[in-house]
Amino acid sequence: MHAAGRAVNYCGLPRAFLACALAGLSTAALAQQSIWPVKPVRVIVPMAAGGGSDSVARIMSAKLSEAVGQQFVVDNRGGGGGLIGIGMAVKASADGYTLMLISGSVPATIAAHRPPYDAIGGLSGVIRVGYSPLTLVVHPSIPVTTTKEFIAFVRGRPGQLAYVVPGVGSLTHLAMEYLMSLTQMRMLHVPYKSTGLGMTDLLSGQTQVMMTGMLPVLPHVQSGRLRAIAVSTGQRWPAQRSLPALAETVPGFDVESWFAFVAPKGTPGAVIARLNGEMNKMFQDAELRKTLDAQGMAVAGGTAEDVDRRMRAEHDRWARILREANIKIEG
Repeated sequence: MHAAGRAVNYCGLPRAFLACALAGLSTAALAQQSIWPVKPVRVIVPMAAGGGSDSVARIMSAKLSEAVGQQFVVDNRGGGGGLIGIGMAVKASADGYTLMLISGSVPATIAAHRPPYDAIGGLSGVIRVGYSPLTLVVHPSIPVTTTKEFIAFVRGRPGQLAYVVPGVGSLTHLAMEYLMSLTQMRMLHVPYKSTGLGMTDLLSGQTQVMMTGMLPVLPHVQSGRLRAIAVSTGQRWPAQRSLPALAETVPGFDVESWFAFVAPKGTPGAVIARLNGEMNKMFQDAELRKTLDAQGMAVAGGTAEDVDRRMRAEHDRWARILREANIKIEG
């Protein structure tokens, strides 16, 4: 009885001491999570400033800052087709103070480049922000208006046309390579560090073709400086019903651009749950939905597990496409 009393009251025995220590750590961890965040949260964007990922990250970071009373600071880490930023996020401390805003390019890039670390397994989903189609556009000097005409024109000039690649191994790059593999087209790819830099050469006619998000090209399509041919999704996009889907001419082609927040693996579940809850509430706000709609995006939301499933499925899909179509990603 006396020994048992010591164990219960003073943690005198080793097993009891361990139990008390673990209980203390658990209490401290819960207390830390309950007051999160106590300092600014870094939001890594693995792309250069000025693109779609950057715009979405800044919109959402401002809203998150308002919601939790602490700064969310965007940190653009472009380069390496996105691998520099991805690597930073995977290796960051899982303390709730690092997030990454990813697009569909991230699992595509990982599948294409196969980095020497588990990039998919090293990240935990937080929430899907939204999704949108890519848009196939050409310089007006290319005398085509439909997908069928475009394919015939490129086939008749193998290797003579150049298309813009804003990030080697990115979603836009792989989507174009996939389209070419399905249609026996051949074009030269010209890599750029950002969509903005690639757009400059496309508008001047130095390159002739690009597949990218709808938002960056829409003003130029409306002004006549570029011509939109089709969207990449399996069906027509509601906001641009006049544009056909590539799948109407190339059956089975279906590529969707999407954005989501992720965190380093091991980030406290309470932090992820709070972020997920705050953003799901935000997505009910009509003004935010209007703002994201202006970015050419439909709001998603949902659970953290939705993001995990999407990342894994997209990675596996692109790895399969790369293998089956014998697509080689170089330079």
